Amino acid sequence: MTKPQKTRITPEEQAELARALLDALNPLASAVRARATGQPEHRMWDGDPADVALSVLAAWKVVDAEVKRLTEIAAGTAGGYGASYEQLGAAWGITRQGARKKWPDAVPRPSASAPAPVILELFDGEAELIQDAVTGHWTWTAQAADGSRGLPAPDATPCTSREEAAAYAGAYLREFAASRA
Repeated sequence: MTKPQKTRITPEEQAELARALLDALNPLASAVRARATGQPEHRMWDGDPADVALSVLAAWKVVDAEVKRLTEIAAGTAGGYGASYEQLGAAWGITRQGARKKWPDAVPRPSASAPAPVILELFDGEAELIQDAVTGHWTWTAQAADGSRGLPAPDATPCTSREEAAAYAGAYLREFAASRA
């Protein structure tokens, strides 16, 4: 059984996190309030205190949705790299079943056919990492931010791990992201 990770933070870390989140939230809350009232953002705190507080609450809802989206991505990434639902649950402080319910597609299901490709998003591009079901070797294809498509050279040595294929694909995506700047 996987032991839960210790994710408690110190009171100082919690205070710093709260400051950072509030600093990040203020521009969003101002924009939400400005759209709701038609007032300029610098007048966010003008008006009925309940309306101002509701604008802040609405901004926190946006943050909450984004945290959930990013959490799903992190769970899927961990699952794509071989983490089990038991491990995901331990990291989140829930059961294996709770993790499976929360992130139903995070851990690839085993199959007799070729494993599902792994998607890697870097430098505004995307790469697909594919494992050959027979040899176990990994290869990649990529579409970089500038629209160029890449794959290993025909005479390239096969990648023996997902990480190796990811490194080649990531280097390709980085190279062609930089060329568009």
